[in-house]
Amino acid sequence: MNSKHRLLSRIFVGLVCGIFATGAAYADQEDEERDNRKTKQAQAVSKAVYDRIQKAQDAIDADDSATALKILNTLKGKKGLTDYELQNVLNYIGFVYYNLEKMPEAIATYEEMLRIPSIEEQIKKQTLYTLAQLSTMEEDYNKAIRLLDEWFVLETNPAPDPYILYAQNLYQIDRYAEMVRPIEAAMAVAVKRKLTVKEDWYVLLNFAFFQQENYEKVRDIQKILLVNWPKKRYWFSLAGAYTELGEEHNLVAAYDAAMTQGLLEKESELVTMAQLYLQREVPYKAALLLTEEMETGRVAKNAKNYRLLSQAWTLAAEDEKAIPALQQAARLSTEGELDLRLGNAYLNLGQFGECVAAINKGIKKGGIKSPDHAQISLGMCLYNQQKYRASVAAFREAAKTRRSRKISRQWITVIDSDIQRNEQIRLAEAAARKQQRELAERRRDRDI
Repeated sequence: MNSKHRLLSRIFVGLVCGIFATGAAYADQEDEERDNRKTKQAQAVSKAVYDRIQKAQDAIDADDSATALKILNTLKGKKGLTDYELQNVLNYIGFVYYNLEKMPEAIATYEEMLRIPSIEEQIKKQTLYTLAQLSTMEEDYNKAIRLLDEWFVLETNPAPDPYILYAQNLYQIDRYAEMVRPIEAAMAVAVKRKLTVKEDWYVLLNFAFFQQENYEKVRDIQKILLVNWPKKRYWFSLAGAYTELGEEHNLVAAYDAAMTQGLLEKESELVTMAQLYLQREVPYKAALLLTEEMETGRVAKNAKNYRLLSQAWTLAAEDEKAIPALQQAARLSTEGELDLRLGNAYLNLGQFGECVAAINKGIKKGGIKSPDHAQISLGMCLYNQQKYRASVAAFREAAKTRRSRKISRQWITVIDSDIQRNEQIRLAEAAARKQQRELAERRRDRDI
């Protein structure tokens, strides 16, 4: 049985059994209502027919369907049965076939009932509805819809369930847009009769709107489901609707609410939550979440997650806290991009020796997206170590890329100025030292 069939069976199997039970009403001696119905039936059929039906009923009660079917088929073939007697016999035969799970035979029997010219309207309605249910179970959905269309013409005050059955059959043949009206009709009838509007109905209605890409309706239905039947999948469905509608703020709120309720359990869900925090520019919460979940083991300690963690700490202006994550991420990565990020974090912290080592390691690994930016960072770290020649070499390498040419030349100009200034300082200091030596010598000569 496919998933669509299983979805239907929850709704209509109970209805089928209820209707069939009406056909088996002769058996219960203790039920006053059934006793009254039995008396009425006995008055409408001959005693001989009634006695045979009673024997069949006794066999049914004894779970001897084969004997019941034999009695009823023999009775059906008897000449002189009235239309009313025949419809009762056929109703019982159909019920026995249903018990035996012989659905095609049950359907054929009820279709024979409908061909009785003088069939009572109430019996006709019951039989049409039973056939619609059986056709649904047999996955003949178009036939079920035709039967229900005929049934709705006769039934002036339908209950909610037939509308839902109709919508279920439409669902089976992908007529999603047409599902909305019967489902909403079922809900309206339920409200009017002060009956419960069921969770499955909202799920079905949600699916109909989703297939039509009506995400406003999907969003509204998910809110109703969450209020009345709070479940994890409804939070994610609501988040999906917010995504489609571009309501990013509400998307984060939906995920955050699910996390607060302890509904985020999988690594993908927790990482998504962290990414959403980053999108909403709350990197500190993303960093705390990833740190905690990596410690508990629900988020793996791999290069990808360490990269995200380091990004969160960096965006939160917590470079010192980003260092351990970047170290781990760089260690696990075969490409140099993460080593470059580590170097930049060291640069921000003024740890220039570590910066140079990390960036050189990243350049050696390769796979850096912007090598010119790596050379600029390297040049800055070397400059702060006063390694001017190596720094100029790095900036000249960066200047080979057009976008970095201007800033690289500016840095080289600064370094040249520093070199000249330092040279002037050196020369001035040397001249001062020479002057001091000469002055000391003259004093010494004078003293002699």
